[in-house]
Amino acid sequence: MAGAALAGLLLAGSAVAEVCRPDTVTLRGDWGKARFSVEIADDPAERAQGLMNRRSLPLSAGMLFLYDTPQPLSFWMRNTLIPLDLLFIDERGVVQTIHHSAKPLDETPILGGDDLLSVLEINGGLAKRMGILEGSEIRHPAFAENAPAWPC
Repeated sequence: MAGAALAGLLLAGSAVAEVCRPDTVTLRGDWGKARFSVEIADDPAERAQGLMNRRSLPLSAGMLFLYDTPQPLSFWMRNTLIPLDLLFIDERGVVQTIHHSAKPLDETPILGGDDLLSVLEINGGLAKRMGILEGSEIRHPAFAENAPAWPC
């Protein structure tokens, strides 16, 4: 019930949620839909910085890390002050792995898997609260050239 209310909050203004924009990702699955405003990290410097040194992240916000080609991805929480959920996404925009509530400042590698094109970071615990599962689909222009599971 709380997850449905939270999803409703994140999808306020459903007409806007259906627009495919670079600053927004929409997720869907059997659990429902959610929309996040995202910052894009698509070059080495932006990906290295990530969400480091931030003391908070708005509930409906996240960071989308984009890579040029599918590859094995591993993250860590160096200088990251807030717990995060990491959603590892393949080239079709399908969530392959979710790492829940990564521990702030922990430098232990978080392995996402192989053949990944993207990672979405959101507030720690949010994926579980909303019921977001592996297999969920992401709608974003970054997946347009890869036969996306949920096209724009």
